[in-house]
Formats: sequence, C-alpha cells, structure tokens
Amino acid sequence: MNDSGQLEAAASLIGEKGRAAMLVSLMDGSARPAGELALVAGVSPQSATAHLSKLVEGQMLRVVRTGRHKYYRLASAAVAHAVEALSAATPRGTIAERKSGGPDEKLRFARTCYDHLAGRLAIELAQALQRQGLVRALEGSFEVTRSGEAWLGEMGIDVEDTRSQRRAFAVPCLDWTERRFHIAGGLGAALLREMLGRGWIARSRSSRAVRLTGPGKLALNRKLGMKLG
Repeated sequence: MNDSGQLEAAASLIGEKGRAAMLVSLMDGSARPAGELALVAGVSPQSATAHLSKLVEGQMLRVVRTGRHKYYRLASAAVAHAVEALSAATPRGTIAERKSGGPDEKLRFARTCYDHLAGRLAIELAQALQRQGLVRALEGSFEVTRSGEAWLGEMGIDVEDTRSQRRAFAVPCLDWTERRFHIAGGLGAALLREMLGRGWIARSRSSRAVRLTGPGKLALNRKLGMKLG
C-alpha cells in the first residue's frame, strides 16, 4: 500500500464517530475492556467488538490479556500523536466558547497525552526549558544541552538511559488545544513520571486532566522561572 493508501486507511479508521471516541478515551494511556469502550462510544457490545477488531487490525490498538480478561490500549505513542494532531487540525470553537472555561478548561490547562504531559502547562514547560538553555528546538526534534543533562539528572532523569530506549527520545507533539508543540517521546514520558512522583501534578480520577499542586507551582517557579496562575 502506498503512502496515500495508508493515509486513507488510517483516516477511515479514526474518522468513524464510535471508533474516534474509543481512541480519545484511551489517550490517558489506560487499558480498558470492550464493555467499557462500548459505553464510551455509545454503541452495542456487538458493534464495539467489530470496531475494536478493526482498530486492532489497523494497528491503532493492541490487546492486553490478564488471565481470562481482555483489555484494549493504544498501540503506540505514534497513534496518540496522530489523534492529538488531528484534534489540533480541527476548527476551533467560537471565541466565546474558548473564553468560557467550561468543562474542558481543566483539559486545556494540563492533561496526559498517552504517556506525556499536554496542554498549556506542557507548552509553558517546553518554553521554560528552552529559555533556561536546557533544551533546544530543532527541526522535528528537541535536543538536550549539557546543562540540560545535568538539570535532568538532578530531577532523577538519566538522559543517556532515556535516549537508549527503543523509541524516539524527544519529539514535538502538536498540542490539540494550544496549537503549539509540547515535548513527547521518552523525555516527555520521563518528565511526566517525575512530576507525578514528586507530587508537582496529580491525576484526575474522572478524566485525563491533571492538576498542578501548590508544591508543583512553587517548584516550577523556583527551578524554571515559570509563573503559573
């Protein structure tokens, strides 16, 4: 299959409303059973099974088995990037809708995008790392400077170990709500992991939104000069 055929096949898989809802619900990196995904998509169990089979066959999802139970999760970070980028490419709502806050404001501020941080907080983090000379934006990637390696080491992130993983090290991911790039790849995952571990951010139980904590606000201001409202 040529490139245009692959794009058409992927667009067909993601473009169906029920399948799109399933993919978005898994953007937090979780693995969920078919019954739960059927409820998310608003379809019958039989229809959900058919949709999930197509997504697995199309390498959008993979199956995780635990005993007799079967769960579905995104097949890779690349799938999450594709869903995020497609969401970013859709038309924005009206100015009034964007300014109203509403139920999506927490997602706009900070959320997980598969295994890394997204939203305004992630954008400001990427910009602060660049202002401090810890990270440089290149064409299609981010580069960690020597001072950045030392800073990340103090954070508990081994740059060489992260770079040696069988995945992209530090790549730009187009943010769905901000239309700017945040940091994905192994470095993005490591930053999310450390920020959660240090209690700078906390997960939401009901969505993929994350909350910036008081200690996190102080730490990011002290370490990176981030002035967060």
